[in-house]
Amino acid sequence: MLALAVALGVIVGIALGAVGAGGSILTIPLLVYAMGVDVHSATGTSLLIVGASALVGTTFHARSGQVEWPAVVTFSVVGMGAALAGSLLNHRLPGAVILGGLATLMVIVAVRMWQQRKVDASATGTRRGWLVVAAAGAGVGVLTGLFGVGGGFILVPALALVLGLSMTAAVATSLPIIAFNSAAGLVPYVATDRIDYSIAALFIAGSVAGMALGTTIGKRAGETRLREAFAMLMILVAGYLVFQQAAGMST
Repeated sequence: MLALAVALGVIVGIALGAVGAGGSILTIPLLVYAMGVDVHSATGTSLLIVGASALVGTTFHARSGQVEWPAVVTFSVVGMGAALAGSLLNHRLPGAVILGGLATLMVIVAVRMWQQRKVDASATGTRRGWLVVAAAGAGVGVLTGLFGVGGGFILVPALALVLGLSMTAAVATSLPIIAFNSAAGLVPYVATDRIDYSIAALFIAGSVAGMALGTTIGKRAGETRLREAFAMLMILVAGYLVFQQAAGMST
């Protein structure tokens, strides 16, 4: 069981390193169906894993000066409150509803990944106003608390297109925002003891190791091809979630 948790953490880390935004969305399905963790505890445990992984990533990028801290503050102020609200909502919803919502989110992210193109340098620098920033920050926060995901698939484009950051700076800046949101979202899960700390520690250890491998794979395989492959994987996992819920309802 211990080896399995580390191995699954490596899988999440590879996804994070290879495709970046959206890579952590596999964490809850792996926790629920491979490790046997109940849905609500899996969400809290996923938050801890995602937050810790983002924190590790932040330390690397901060040293190179790529993190735009004013943007971190702006998004985190809105996102942390929304993450807390999302966590409280998670506690009130049945597990089947949460997994159904996660399956829907996975399909949306998969479609976005399949259609995504690199942001052209001339397209960045467009400032669309702080209301858009607030909406993006709040949306990411709710998703973080509700589904235990980082929300980088929303954050990175928002930081690039709304605030005019380069893609490299957007990725680096998204990590501390995810870490702050995850910390805020964790509060209700810690208070209700819905975190499996031992599994989280093993996942984090595997994830950190996997991120280095995933980064190498990403450079060699090509970003577009990897994103399309990961999008197909998410569609399959989403279908599995729906199938499991339907099977559970019929029994």
